[in-house]
Amino acid sequence: MISKGYLFRQLLVNNPYVFTTGVYTPIQAKIAEMVGLKCVYMSGYSCAVGYLGRADLGFPTMTEMTTWAKYIANVTTLPVIADADDGYGNALIMTRTVQEFEKTGVAGIHIEDQRVPKRCGHLAGKTILSREEACGKVRAAVDSKVDPDFFIIARTDAESCIGGSLEESIERGKLYYASGADMIWPEFGRPDREPVVRFAEGIKKVYPDVPLG
Repeated sequence: MISKGYLFRQLLVNNPYVFTTGVYTPIQAKIAEMVGLKCVYMSGYSCAVGYLGRADLGFPTMTEMTTWAKYIANVTTLPVIADADDGYGNALIMTRTVQEFEKTGVAGIHIEDQRVPKRCGHLAGKTILSREEACGKVRAAVDSKVDPDFFIIARTDAESCIGGSLEESIERGKLYYASGADMIWPEFGRPDREPVVRFAEGIKKVYPDVPLG
């Protein structure tokens, strides 16, 4: 049986860009499929607001997020990427997080390098883990996969955190990819195009084939 992770990887191989939208309910995933999107992103922000009526400050638990992910993955043939926040703990907990999300049928997850308590990527006041600890969590996520095609996206908030910089974001992107992440996602928290371009150029000087989210 072809896994959703494999299907997502084929999308990246066969398309110059893959567009999606954030959803938090099964019916939204069905609508995304009906209008022609090729994959679905389960948004942690949307889940926090839509299900709990709370801000995106880490309120949803791993159990809640995997339950909602399963409902969404079960109604669509599209690959689903789920927001797994900071993995809900340290590197040890990350191993279980990956295993539980794999059971839901999603194609992959994204994980962040924020410290607890995590905050929405667009909010001020974020702090991040050390490079060593963040890389350890990425390696733990990769090593705990059962399906080799299960897709791990490593997000860095290094540019938009307290005392952050674009240079640190680029360096962490390189480290996370070297640690086994399948894709790197830089969170800038603002719509400026220039830092996005500079990030992509900085990463691709070393890893020209790395997918960027």
